[in-house]
Amino acid sequence: MAKSLTLKNLPDALHARLAAAARRHRRSLNNEAIVCLEAGLAQAPPATEERLTVIRALRQTLPPITFAPADINTLKGEGRP
Repeated sequence: MAKSLTLKNLPDALHARLAAAARRHRRSLNNEAIVCLEAGLAQAPPATEERLTVIRALRQTLPPITFAPADINTLKGEGRP
């Protein structure tokens, strides 16, 4: 059974982009939103383990850097996060 979609509280910039795309594709605003949602959800994000494997491999390529506690406090005092 089909469900309805109500677009509320869209930021102006997003609404303008969605409306422009709808005009370009000769669709209603709601139909364009549905097409965009379907396209976005069709691309499944990589699995957590796959992401962790990539992150760990990248981390191995970085040179080892260690900071002394005093250095960390100095950097914080300079306004660095």
